[in-house]
Amino acid sequence: MDNIVLIGMPGCGKSTVGVVLAKVMGYHFIDADLLIQERENRLLSEIIEENGPEGFNQIENEVNATIDTDRSVIATGGSVVYGKEAMAHLGEIGMILYLRLPLGALQPRLDDLTERGISMKEGQTLKDLYDERTPLFEKYADLVIDVEGLSIRESVMLIRESYLQCRKI
Repeated sequence: MDNIVLIGMPGCGKSTVGVVLAKVMGYHFIDADLLIQERENRLLSEIIEENGPEGFNQIENEVNATIDTDRSVIATGGSVVYGKEAMAHLGEIGMILYLRLPLGALQPRLDDLTERGISMKEGQTLKDLYDERTPLFEKYADLVIDVEGLSIRESVMLIRESYLQCRKI
């Protein structure tokens, strides 16, 4: 299947860039966080509050492991990399692109982490989360795209060009 799967930290631009990328590519756009909210009929923050981070991660794994689409840009939640089944499935149905942004560039983009619905353990900081997830993003990525300092349009063009170049190989 011909899909582009975007992974990365919250605030790196997966959803924002993904919508524009889908338009440029002539693809569908799927926001996995919205699929989770739709299935659960609750906001991400409510799921995390009621089920805890581990319960949320299990739901996220189940939802992402069942995405069935073609010619789509899929923007995943930042914690998708905790789900082995989800990542195996996403790797089978598409090319996984890690949108990399340094911690210093992420911090100003993220306001209230709780309200945003970020799966974090009690007492965990953004730096802790970054340090924990970065090796997982790198492990699962077919391609790493550095988006620091790029506009949405520049990011989209770089992703498109990199994706098309990789498909030729």
